[in-house]
Amino acid sequence: MLAFKSGDARAFATLVTRHRQPVFNFILRYVGHRQRAEDLLQETWLKVVRSSSEWEPKARFTTWVYTIARNLCVDSARKETYRATDSLDAPAAGDDGAEGRSKGELVADEAVATPDRGAHNARLRPMLERAIAGLPAEQREVFLLREYHGIGFKEIAEVTGVNENTVKSRMRYALEGLRKKLGELGVEGEAMDASRTVAG
Repeated sequence: MLAFKSGDARAFATLVTRHRQPVFNFILRYVGHRQRAEDLLQETWLKVVRSSSEWEPKARFTTWVYTIARNLCVDSARKETYRATDSLDAPAAGDDGAEGRSKGELVADEAVATPDRGAHNARLRPMLERAIAGLPAEQREVFLLREYHGIGFKEIAEVTGVNENTVKSRMRYALEGLRKKLGELGVEGEAMDASRTVAG
């Protein structure tokens, strides 16, 4: 980002290559509609270009770009009348890009990735996506940033503009809400804990 600020156009291409897919996955899961997510992703990168002079090295680039993306999602949600839950299941569950980005995050130990586990995860994924879509927006965004993108609570607080304790509280409520919803869908006990590894 420092190189881009100083006029190196190739540095911008590097930033896009490195961060495009994770930021797109976050936006897609936030808004639940592929075309809308692609539009918001373009707006995010346009805003990065236009606001590059405002970025300071004291803030991590990932924190800054997720803040931009999140704010655009919030603004877009205010303008839309339909609910994101209507279209979230299909694109997110079948999105190869999302799965490609998250495989490393989602499988802690390659040795335990058996065919049975793969089938189990394939069955849980649509239910988990439905449960995530049903969370209140402020809980959903914290869960997505933490579980799908591995961002720490302190950084999430910066992205969302609330204090760290509030972020932790929202995460706790999100997990409780997911546990309850998955229980209603017939997922119980160890399967619910396993669902945390499907969050990708």
